[in-house]
Amino acid sequence: MQHPQDPIYARPDPITPNAQSAPVSPEEAEAATSSDAAAELAVVRAQNAELAEQYLRAKAEVENMRRRTEEEVAKVRKFAVEGFAESLLPVLDSIEAGLAIQEATVQQIRAGAEATLKQLQSALNRNKVLPIAPAAGEKFDPHHHQAISMVPSDQPAHTVVAVLQKGYVISERVLRPALVTVAAPK
Repeated sequence: MQHPQDPIYARPDPITPNAQSAPVSPEEAEAATSSDAAAELAVVRAQNAELAEQYLRAKAEVENMRRRTEEEVAKVRKFAVEGFAESLLPVLDSIEAGLAIQEATVQQIRAGAEATLKQLQSALNRNKVLPIAPAAGEKFDPHHHQAISMVPSDQPAHTVVAVLQKGYVISERVLRPALVTVAAPK
């Protein structure tokens, strides 16, 4: 028989390789589990705080970008109208100068009106306001033309017979369609 102080008893139990995996009481197991859970909760809370801060910064950045964009759009609108108005000032000057002449002849008034019309057309062209004036026989386009009436004609059906009023586009967007008469089907 061996005595408890024999070296055989000094060796660790082969089933339990070290003292840390020795059986623990339920209180110790609960304390270990709660300390692990507390540590994990602290990590999750730190991550949550970091994500919340990132969210607030991103939200503030988006709000600042939105505000700057609105300011830029307002400036573009303001200066676009300003440029268009500036291009019309010579036309206004010409009309005022023509009206200031008290003893103008019909030829002088006509020449002045033609020169003023050229100035106005030039100002509109510079600002990309272009006329829609389809030629007779051109196919009717409901996107650019407005038919006032259909008339009997020797032309093919659904073609423009006459333009009653020019239309206008600005940068490919119709401001006003051309008013036209259209050839009726035979």
